[in-house]
Amino acid sequence: MFLKAENYRHPAFMEGVRDAAPQATGVAAWGLMTGVAMMNSGMSVMESIAMTLFVYAGSSQLAAIPLIAAGAPAWVILATGFCVNLRFMVFSLHLRPYLMHLPRFERLMHGYLTADMSYILFTRRFAKPGSDSDEQQTQTAFLAGNTCIIWVSWMATSLFGIYLANIIPTAWGLGFAGTLCLVSIFCSLASTKMRFFTAGVAALTAIAAYQLPLKFNILLAIVVAVILSMSLERFRKTPQGYEA
Repeated sequence: MFLKAENYRHPAFMEGVRDAAPQATGVAAWGLMTGVAMMNSGMSVMESIAMTLFVYAGSSQLAAIPLIAAGAPAWVILATGFCVNLRFMVFSLHLRPYLMHLPRFERLMHGYLTADMSYILFTRRFAKPGSDSDEQQTQTAFLAGNTCIIWVSWMATSLFGIYLANIIPTAWGLGFAGTLCLVSIFCSLASTKMRFFTAGVAALTAIAAYQLPLKFNILLAIVVAVILSMSLERFRKTPQGYEA
């Protein structure tokens, strides 16, 4: 992609890919939602593509989109994006000892590619910088694997969202992007069988009770899902000191 070829040939690269793969679904959903939101805010196709490729910062993009739609001054949009992304200065300071052995351009590329999730996964895997060249190469290749799959997931789905926004009915507007936002949250959080069960129960209840007034079907769905999931959890656990 943008880094040295030896990073991709190192075994740690695929380890980094596998480590980040479970998070790629949630990232993809966020990317799709952001692509649709950019187009529905009034941005052109070229503007949306340029923001996707060059900004590559979901939270900053989502913060800037309503400002762009409202015609806010450029300095306000830039200041908002800067403030939202201040956390990456902390990330960079923490990663600096890990990457100082690399050329400046490669360090800059790692800075561009590193996202929240890849930073978390990398620092969880490596508690301290490598003490020799082999360990440093392993860490660099692992980080490249993390960032590669996150970057590909974001870019592919964000560009698809830009394309999708051109074919969905315009009346759906940003409401459709909001729905995709909820889907992305579900994809990120539904990581266990119990969570899938809870979400399924809630969805079925909400659909079955759709005719209730004042959106009470949503409240009912939450109550039913919580009660059933908690009851199931109690049946699954055997009380300490008790033998059936």
